[in-house]
Amino acid sequence: MTDQIIHAPATANITRRRAMGAALALPQLGRAAQQKANSKVVLGLIGAGGRGTILASNMAVVENAEFKYVCEVNAERGEPLMRKLEEIRGKRPQRVEDMRRVFDDKDVDAVVIATPEHWHALATVWACQSGKDVYVEKPPSLTIWEGRKMVEAARKYNRIVAVGFENRSGPYAVTARDYLASGKLGKIQLIKVYNMLPGPKEVKSQASGPPPSGVDWDRFQGPAPERPYSAARLRSWGDYWDYGGGTLSGDAVHQFDLIRMVLGDPAPPRAVSTSGGRYAFRDAGEIPDTEIVTFEYPEMVMTCENTTFTPYMRKSNSEERMGSKWPFWPQNGERIEIYGTKQMMYLGRHGMGWQVLDKEGKIVAEDKGYFPDKWHQPNFIDCLRSRKPPNSEIEQAHQSGLLVHLGNISYRVGCNKLYFDAANERFTGSEEANRFLKPAFRKNYRIPDSI
Repeated sequence: MTDQIIHAPATANITRRRAMGAALALPQLGRAAQQKANSKVVLGLIGAGGRGTILASNMAVVENAEFKYVCEVNAERGEPLMRKLEEIRGKRPQRVEDMRRVFDDKDVDAVVIATPEHWHALATVWACQSGKDVYVEKPPSLTIWEGRKMVEAARKYNRIVAVGFENRSGPYAVTARDYLASGKLGKIQLIKVYNMLPGPKEVKSQASGPPPSGVDWDRFQGPAPERPYSAARLRSWGDYWDYGGGTLSGDAVHQFDLIRMVLGDPAPPRAVSTSGGRYAFRDAGEIPDTEIVTFEYPEMVMTCENTTFTPYMRKSNSEERMGSKWPFWPQNGERIEIYGTKQMMYLGRHGMGWQVLDKEGKIVAEDKGYFPDKWHQPNFIDCLRSRKPPNSEIEQAHQSGLLVHLGNISYRVGCNKLYFDAANERFTGSEEANRFLKPAFRKNYRIPDSI
C-alpha cells in the first residue's frame, strides 16, 4: 500500500481523506491574520493580459480587498476585467496607462505586476520606492543583476515582494520536500527537468510602422532597447530576447522553482552548459526550439530539456491539476524526475503531485496535488496584513530565476560551458557572458546602481 502523505509529523499516517481535508483548510491559516488586522487592502494591477486578469480576479474575491486601478498600455485589453472587478466589489477601477500614477497614489497598498518580463524588475523597484508592496509574476527578472536589485529594493524599503511561483503554496510541494528530507530516496545525484511543449511555431518577420492609436509603444518598450513598432513584438513578445527569456523563463522556471523548494533551496550551480538551436524553422525567431541545459552542483547534476517542437508531449489537463487523475508521466512535458540511490520520484507542478517508485517499479509513496492558485494569491493578501514573509519571497524567487538566466546566457555565448561565482553573481573567465548580466536600459527607464 502506498503512503498517502500530507505535511505532518513524521510519525503520523494520514489518510487521503484527512490529507485532502488538511490541504483544503490551509487558507484558514491566513484568516487568523485577517481577524487581527482585517483592514481594507487597496490594490493596483499593472498589466491586464491573460495572467493579470486571473491574478486580479483571484485577489478581488479575498475579503476586504479591492482594485482601485487597472494599468494597461494597450487599449484592447482590460475592459472585460474592469467589468468583472466592478461586479465583485461594486466599484469600477480607474484605467490608466502610466504605472507611476498608481505608485503615486497614497491610497494604494500594493501592486500586482503582470507585464511582459522586461518590465518586472523596474516596476518592482519603482513600487518599493513608492512604499508599495508587490506581487510580481514569474520570472521575477530579465537579468541576474535586475533580480538582485529587486531583492535590495525589498530590503531597503521594508516591502513585501511576492513572486508568482504558486507551487510554493501547494501542500504537495511541502510533502515532497519532507519526503526527500527523510532520506528514503537515498542520495540524490541526478535530476531531470522537462519542459517539452507542443509546436513548432513559425515566427514571421513583421514590417514596422506607426503603432495603432490605442497602443502606447514607448511605455510598452519601457526599459527594453528602442525598436520600431511591429505587431509581432507587441502580441508575441515572448519570441524576442528584448522582452523575455523564451519558454525557459515562460514555463520551465516553474519547474526550477519547485525543484529548488523540495531540495531545500540549494545555492546556485557552479557551472552551466547549454546546447541547442532553432531547428524547426529558418525564420525570424530568436528563441531556440531545442535547448538542453546542464547544471553542475558539487555532488549532483540537473538537466533541463526545453523544446517547442514536440506535439506528442503535453501539459497536464484540468483533471490532473484539479482532480484525482494522475498524469501519464512519460508523455507529460512538465514533469521532474528525481533520481536517488534508493528510489526515484516523479514530481509534477501546478497540482499534479508526486509519486515514488522503488527498484521493482512499484509506487511506494504519493501525494496528489491541487492547482495552488487557490492558496497562493490569498497568501499574498494575508501577508500584507500580517507583515509575514510570503510563501514565494523575492530572494528565493531570484535564485530560481537565476537558473533561467544561466541557461540562456550559455546558449547566447555560443553554447559554451560557463563557471559561475554565486557569491558575486558573476561568471569567472568569460567577460562575454558577464555582458548579459545587466540590460542596457533606455533613458527614463533605468534602475540605478544604488537603490
